[in-house]
Amino acid sequence: MKNILYKNTKISYNDSGQGTAIVLLHGFLENKKMWRDYVDFFSEKYRIITIDLLGHGESDSLGYVHSMEDNANAVQEVLKQLKIEKATIAGHSMGGYVGLAFAELYPKNISKLVLLNSTSKADSHEKKINRNRAIKAVKQNYINFVNLAIGNLFSENNRARLTEEIEEAKIQALKTPLQGIVASLEGMKTRKDRASLLQKNLFPVLLILGKKDPVLNYEESIAQIEGTTAKLVSFDDGHMSHIENKEELKTTLLDFFE
Repeated sequence: MKNILYKNTKISYNDSGQGTAIVLLHGFLENKKMWRDYVDFFSEKYRIITIDLLGHGESDSLGYVHSMEDNANAVQEVLKQLKIEKATIAGHSMGGYVGLAFAELYPKNISKLVLLNSTSKADSHEKKINRNRAIKAVKQNYINFVNLAIGNLFSENNRARLTEEIEEAKIQALKTPLQGIVASLEGMKTRKDRASLLQKNLFPVLLILGKKDPVLNYEESIAQIEGTTAKLVSFDDGHMSHIENKEELKTTLLDFFE
């Protein structure tokens, strides 16, 4: 595990393997440990960088709002430290929002983008209201909020099948400090709509969706890439494709990275 400072804030990352650089970004209430199996798999062929986003894992919190731009700038600082000029970025959920912000801020530094259970669209009015409710709920009962939030990310039919994996996801989520949770909810709530970025076809994009995702509406998510060169891969499960569809996802990512 290595660290850099971004705005006097510790950012933690790991760097494994050699070759073309691929950055794996976790989602909300996750950390770089979610990619362990994928690092083992991909680092035989690629250089894999995993980063704890602001207020998650071993990275510190920056303030009351962790904007997607601040997270993207922190990612760029890691890449500068590693002397990596261009990388493929794969982001799960919030990690995808950060990947999109990175692509907008540093278009010359991104070669490909994977949006895994993620979207280029900004929060709707209803989702912003739900973010505010979530902020209130986590301040009232942190443990209850985290346990419910994680369980609800899986498709219903997987909640009994993947009990061990769900418990591990909850354990990792409970390592996220209250400030990190609130600041990330604020950052996601106020993030820009970047659907127009996908329309420009500046670099290859892979959108991976779960048909039974409780968080992202499947049909609305598909609409964002209509008329673009983006590739779509759909799984029959929920928001946690890296757990629910692990082997298929490895194959899908490997094909895209090549």
